[in-house]
Formats: sequence, structure tokens, C-alpha cells
Amino acid sequence: MIIDTYTHLAPRSFLSRMNNMSAALGNITARLLSVKDLYDLDVRFRAMDAVEDYRQIISLPNPSLEECADPKEGRELAHIANAEMAELCSKHPSRFAGFVAAVCLTDVDAALQEVDAAIGALGAVGVQIYTHIDGVPLDHPSFEPFFARMSHHDRPIWLHPTRTAAMSDYKSEAKSRFEMWWCFGWPYDTSVAMARLVFSGVFDRYPNLDIITHHLGGMIPYFDGRVGPGLDVLGSRTRDEDYSGVLSSLKRPHLDYFRMFYADTAMFGSASALDCGLRFFGSEHVVFATDAPLGPIRTTIDAILGADIDDGTRAAILHGNARRLCRLP
Repeated sequence: MIIDTYTHLAPRSFLSRMNNMSAALGNITARLLSVKDLYDLDVRFRAMDAVEDYRQIISLPNPSLEECADPKEGRELAHIANAEMAELCSKHPSRFAGFVAAVCLTDVDAALQEVDAAIGALGAVGVQIYTHIDGVPLDHPSFEPFFARMSHHDRPIWLHPTRTAAMSDYKSEAKSRFEMWWCFGWPYDTSVAMARLVFSGVFDRYPNLDIITHHLGGMIPYFDGRVGPGLDVLGSRTRDEDYSGVLSSLKRPHLDYFRMFYADTAMFGSASALDCGLRFFGSEHVVFATDAPLGPIRTTIDAILGADIDDGTRAAILHGNARRLCRLP
């Protein structure tokens, strides 16, 4: 059995409503429509049929609702998407093991209502958020009720990077070139979001909180030396802010919290990345994911099958951890 914990799907009703909202959203819809597997189930199922005993957990694709819609529109789009994803899971249980609910956190109160409805009434296995909320970091106090609510529901959070070419690589240029905003920017955004949550003490306040990071935890496994010993002297490089109380305010060594995140295997089949991620997070905190249809299914599976791990560890990654984390039968 294989459970793909991070795949993307754009429900047709969601795309239709998005297309009707504004010209800007219409442009986004056009980009999504260019990838047929995102919305055409026949195309998607043919790709899935190439793998035996394979099911997906579905979530909306990038961009975030906060970046492409105002709060009212975002709330409506999330509600439409969640209802249709729930229906698809009900109609195709042999294809979809569950869905991850969408929310629009520019209206936190509305997002909390959507969380309650999606998990309580529709059966969502968790909720997807992004590494920042239209430029606002996740450790901003306004988002505290969201983490409290997810802790109350005891369901995982899927953390997806979000960055565009508008964030330039050099201040002398107007935009990022050669798609560096995606290749290097997304892992960076993921790593920064993880650090901000750690240093804000979110795991001390909500010790049962589970957060699944896309793409094997971004840069964190590779940079564990800089994150760990390198940040033991947090504040020594900064003159205009006082960070002296940050580490002492945490109940555990700060690197321990980074290992509390979960990480998925959506690394385009990279064996070296998989080895690095497993060494850092441990096999119990790694879940199988391909990023399908935006990432390769077969290549990612082959990386797991070819890894130097025992059969029990391989089974945990391919389905066991996801079943436990998402409370799947």
C-alpha cells in the first residue's frame, strides 16, 4: 500500500468560481487549467493506475487564497473547494484516502469556522496553510487562534511554501530570474517559517501540534549544523534587536523542536535528499509524498524502494506514518 500525503487537485467548481471572480483570478485559473491532471479525473486516474495499491490525499495547489483573493472571496473559494474535495473522497475512496482543507487566513474568524466545518462535518484529515499569509509571518499574534484550534482538533497542518518571481534575488533587479524564487526560494521560505514557529514557542504552547513540511523540511536537514550549534549564539550577530531571551524562553534545546516537524518525500526522486531528511527527522516523522501531478510519482517511489532502509521503515514511510498521523483506517 502507498498513501501519497501531498498531492494537489483543483476542483472544477472551485476553478469555475475563481474564473468568474475577477480578471486577476481568471489569469490564475488559466495557469491551473494548463495542468490537466489537476482537474481532469480521467487523466489523473490513468497516471495513478500505473502504481498498484496507490491512494492520494488531496489539497489545493499554489497559489494561496490569501494572495489571489480578498477575505470574502477567499472564504467562499475555500468553502467551495472543501465541499467538492470531500465529495470526491466519498465518491472515489479507492483513489483518495482523504483531503486537506483549505482556509483563507486573512479573515481568521472565518478561517476557524471553516476549520471546524471541514474537519467536523466534511471529514478533512487536516488543514493546509502557507509559509506566510500574504507577507505576514505565521508567528504573528493574529494567527495564534488558528494553531490553538488545530491543537484542539488534534489534526495535522500541511505547510506549503509560497513565493513568486516578485521577490527578487538582488535589490538591483525587479524580480527573481531563472525561477530561483521556486528552486531555492520555496525551501528558504519553508525553513524560515519553521524557525519562526519554533522561536515563537508554538510547540511549547501546543505540544500535540503536528505540522507536515513540504519538500522534506526545506533547508533544515542540510543546514542542521547552522540551525543547531550555529544558532546557539542567537543574537550575537545582531545589534539593533535583543534576542537574548529567545532560547532561554524555550523548554527544550531549539534544534529539538525542528525535529518535531514532519517532512514529506516530495523531492523529485532525490536519493541524497531522502537520506539527509531521514537522518534528521527520523523515519517516524517522514511521510511519503510526490507533489503529484506537479512532481513525479514513479521516480519518488523508486527512491524509497532503493533507499538503504529496512522493510519496516519503508512501510512506515509509504503508508504507516500517514495512516497514524491522519487517523486513516
